[in-house]
Amino acid sequence: MKPDTTTAMHQLIARVRDAIPFDLPAAQVCTGECNGCSVKLLAYLDGELSDWEARLAAGERPNFGDLSRLGRTSRKVYRVLAQNGLVAPEA
Repeated sequence: MKPDTTTAMHQLIARVRDAIPFDLPAAQVCTGECNGCSVKLLAYLDGELSDWEARLAAGERPNFGDLSRLGRTSRKVYRVLAQNGLVAPEA
């Protein structure tokens, strides 16, 4: 049985927080040439995840579009971080 959208959003947030290194020091994140500002992307994605965590705690139910948007945004940020050498490329 598939999870409801609230459970799926919690699982998505947990997977993203596990896969992306939000706790890296700024000196390690920003080292020379890059394809997009990793610092800004990490801050943006952390804000999006925190916003959804607060909305879920307040009882809001996400829809499939919300799940899709957050997943797509997370994949794009991950891809840029991989190009900048901060995470392993997607397999």
